[in-house]
Amino acid sequence: MPAAGKPPAAATTTKAVRVLPQIAVVAAAVAVYFLVRGATNSDPSVAVENAHRIIGWERWLGIYHEPALQRDLASSEALRTVLNWVYIWGHWPVIVTTFLILARYNAAVYLRLRNAMMLSGAIGFAFFALFPVAPPRLAGLGMADTVTLTSHSYRVLQPTIFTNQFAAMPSLHAGWNLLIGLAIVAAARRPLLKALGVVLPMAMIATVVLTANHYLLDVVVGVSLTTTCWVLVALPWRRMVVRLKPTGTRGRSSGPMRHRVVEGHSAGN
Repeated sequence: MPAAGKPPAAATTTKAVRVLPQIAVVAAAVAVYFLVRGATNSDPSVAVENAHRIIGWERWLGIYHEPALQRDLASSEALRTVLNWVYIWGHWPVIVTTFLILARYNAAVYLRLRNAMMLSGAIGFAFFALFPVAPPRLAGLGMADTVTLTSHSYRVLQPTIFTNQFAAMPSLHAGWNLLIGLAIVAAARRPLLKALGVVLPMAMIATVVLTANHYLLDVVVGVSLTTTCWVLVALPWRRMVVRLKPTGTRGRSSGPMRHRVVEGHSAGN
């Protein structure tokens, strides 16, 4: 019998997962992501044509402002340096660090984040293969590629051999950073950390546009995709576990039974 006032063991959430197997799972998924992304490089003319389709849709929606935004907001060298650092060091290093911390301290949020990234990544593969899109920096819009022109760190983290230049739609760079932000907000207890979970994706959304790596519509589709995946992957993990517990206490005769409903998470991976 569990001690009085404590939930049954089956209703509690494991605080940690076995880190090494999870590292292997995530590393394998990332490797597949880069290999598939690198293998889906398409005809540049098709990618540029699709890019101008995106621009046409943005004009129709009234949101085609990328050249003006870069010209007006990213004109200074100092700001471009900040944007480059956010783009480079605010993505994979932040993702890996968040995964490791959550795997150690909050398995439920870790599993939700992992599964949402895998699902959105799989859908992203289909986009990259079926609808290749040249980013603004390669679409003849007169926008500067601030990251590759002024920084060499990016190619250390993401070598050219694993890079698909025509994988602008959707923006998983922005979408996955949003997932990281959602995971931080869900797991954090301190207001400062929750605020960090809000600021990180907002900074990345601004960065991918101002560095000419994504269109505004790429970002809209990317964050919509990952948010939908974040919601969907949570559904199978939530369970309403019904427990029977006697209402009587020591020294009393057994009374009627009552149901105790405990909300928990599945322990499966």
